[in-house]
Amino acid sequence: MAPPPKKRSEDRPEGQRIAKLLARAGIASRREIERMIAEGRIALNGDVLDTPATILTSLHGITVDGQPVKQAPPAKLFRFHKPSGVLTTERDPKGRPTIYDRLPKGLPRLMPVGRLDLNTEGLLLLTNDGELKRQLELPKTGVVRTYRARAYGDVTQAQLEDLIEGIEIDGIRYGSIDANLERRTGANTWIEMKLTEGKNREVRRVLEYLGLKVSRLIRTSYGPFELADLPIGEVDEIRRHDVITFRNTLG
Repeated sequence: MAPPPKKRSEDRPEGQRIAKLLARAGIASRREIERMIAEGRIALNGDVLDTPATILTSLHGITVDGQPVKQAPPAKLFRFHKPSGVLTTERDPKGRPTIYDRLPKGLPRLMPVGRLDLNTEGLLLLTNDGELKRQLELPKTGVVRTYRARAYGDVTQAQLEDLIEGIEIDGIRYGSIDANLERRTGANTWIEMKLTEGKNREVRRVLEYLGLKVSRLIRTSYGPFELADLPIGEVDEIRRHDVITFRNTLG
């Protein structure tokens, strides 16, 4: 008996998974959307969805918490100069201030690209597009994050250059870091570090492993987007042309 004919590409269902479409529309990250589906918060034409594998060609008829979802607006990207002492989260159970307490009114619903620790300051990118957020965050896209750290203690350029091979600390492997000694100011040392992973507290943990105590940490760039002279607490929109050009470099 002859095997059944292979399914032609035109016979396959068109569209994309609902989690991807909702992330693209800026509702939440894919992981958060999967959790929302599990909680029964997302419906199609009144029927509650139970799987993130649902394939859709549009968001017509989709509701989140009973509210209709609009089609995704054009992807926007903003620079925000995050102050120290502010959390990169929407809300905090302990009532500590978050970036959303500091952002000006009138902005679209924005999601942070990656995170900055409570006491880390500098460039935080914000976007309304979940897919752009994912592209910027994934280590495999190789987007370089640049930090400047002020640390107390002694370290040599040779020690910093060894980080280019990566390092393992307490069972956690950190990838290649391009680190350079900028200058010494009294007992403090300024160090520039470039990395592509951005694991939790990566810069602080690596420098502490080298015997340094970090007293200030600033992210100065994320990919081609630089903090430059943007004042603390201020936000501005990156030109759409620059966003499109950058996405094209990611393939």
